[in-house]
Amino acid sequence: MSISMNVSSDDKSATLKIIGRFDFSLHNEFRKVYKDVTLKSGQYVVDLSGTEYLDSSALGMLLLLKEHADSQSCTVVITGFNAEIKEILTIASFDKIFKLG
Repeated sequence: MSISMNVSSDDKSATLKIIGRFDFSLHNEFRKVYKDVTLKSGQYVVDLSGTEYLDSSALGMLLLLKEHADSQSCTVVITGFNAEIKEILTIASFDKIFKLG
C-alpha cells in the first residue's frame, strides 16, 4: 500500500496515485500528501489504476480531499478504477460529487 503525488510544474494539477488497498490504514498518509499543496484553480486527479480495494473510510478521505480542493476553487477527478470500485463509487453517489473518468 502506498500513495504518491505529483504536482504539475504550473501548479494547476496534482495527481495522487494509490497502490494496493485504499482503506483506513492510509488515512494519515493520504492527508499528508495533499494538505500543503495549493493549486491555481486546477484539479486534483486521484488515480486508482493500482487500487485493488476501497472501503468506506476511503470514501471519507475522498470527501476530505474534495473539501481541500473546493477551498482552492479546484475540482477532483477520480480515474483508473476497476468495475468493482466503480460500482462502490456509484452506489455512494460519488458520480454526482466527483468527475469519474
